[in-house]
Parts: sequence; structure tokens; C-alpha cells
Amino acid sequence: MPALRNVTRRLGHRRWFAAAARVLVPADRVVGRLTRGRVVALGLVPSLLITTTGRRSGQPRGNPLLYVPDGDAFVVAGSNWGQPRPPAWALNLLADPAATVTVAGRRIPVRAHLATGAERDRLWGLLVREWPAYETYVERAGGRPVHVFRLTPVGGATAGD
Repeated sequence: MPALRNVTRRLGHRRWFAAAARVLVPADRVVGRLTRGRVVALGLVPSLLITTTGRRSGQPRGNPLLYVPDGDAFVVAGSNWGQPRPPAWALNLLADPAATVTVAGRRIPVRAHLATGAERDRLWGLLVREWPAYETYVERAGGRPVHVFRLTPVGGATAGD
């Protein structure tokens, strides 16, 4: 699997890869739900399912995301594959920072914190080490800021559990 993971990381910079991945996200959501979060992104990158509350609908909204651990927390980026608009889940977190992540079959309530300044720079470095294509997505986003969130578990669970 490491060889496939390395190939995927290299292909992540290609436009066609981002376009294909956007099309596959709904299927990834279904697989993640059916496996209760045990299989997300085919296991190629550390991934979680995040459930936010829709800022307009008030309904739960689920999305698969790449994450990196940071101590007891999960770090995610609102890159939207380099699209000019931020992803809906990121806007939902800005409106209501309470969310749930499902990692390896475990549902964990979290509170989102939008990282800024030096904290954002540090967390961005962690994300780019895991998925170098984030740098390409920033260029494609045309100057749109890419939100970086630190998702801190509430109630005693941790990213490393």
C-alpha cells in the first residue's frame, strides 16, 4: 500500500486528479457510512468523516476529509480541491464549531477552532507534509484563503486513541 500511497500523493497535484476526486467524494461518503468510518479514501491517506450542521438547513452534513493528528486534535484544511469557493463543511464550522468526526469506526464529538497566524503556519506545515498537493490547491484557488481547522475532541477522546 505504501507504493500506491506515494503514487496518489504525486498525482494529487494534477488537475484531472482533483476533478476525478470531487466526482468520487459522494461514493466515498457512502463507503464511509457503510463501514462506519473504517474505510475512507480507500485508506490511502489518514481520513475521517466529519459531520457538521448545515448553516442554512440545520441538517447534519457529512464529508470525508484528509486529516493529520496534532496532539489530542485533528487538523483539516478547507481546500475544496483548489476550487474558488470554500467547501460547505468549512462554512458550516465557521457558523457552528460543534461537529462530530468518525475515525476508524469511532464517533468523536469535536469543537472546531479556525487557526490563524503562527498556529496556522505550523498546522499548514503538518498538512502539506501529509498531502503536498495542498500547495497546488492554494494556487488554483486564486487567492482564496484556505481555512485550517484544529478539531479538538470534547469529552475525553483524542486523535491518538
